Amino acid sequence: MSAPARRAVAPIAAHAQQAAAVCVDNKAADVMLLDLRGVTDMTDYFIIASGTSDTHVRSVAEHVISELSAAGVRVRHSEGLTNGRWVVLDFVDFVVHVFHPSLRSYYQLERLWGDAPVLALNR
Repeated sequence: MSAPARRAVAPIAAHAQQAAAVCVDNKAADVMLLDLRGVTDMTDYFIIASGTSDTHVRSVAEHVISELSAAGVRVRHSEGLTNGRWVVLDFVDFVVHVFHPSLRSYYQLERLWGDAPVLALNR
């Protein structure tokens, strides 16, 4: 990887870490940061978290949007904010999934992307 490419990865990883930290700070459960760089070209990172209710799922997702927007990182697309069962926030280089626990258990994204390393959260 060239020096400019290495420098470009660092902010992406930092923003993904920030999104995970916002989830933790807003009491999301079982927050995971998956490194998908060697697994798929679709995105670099997944953040997976659980809320305790539809309202909590929406709230966590809205806080992620708000705090990353304040840092100059805009969500490109979102799904599920209205219902709050499974919210997907696509920031292109990383994607945040905030689930209601029953849906997280059903879809098991961690297992689906089992080849991806789980990164430690910077706290």
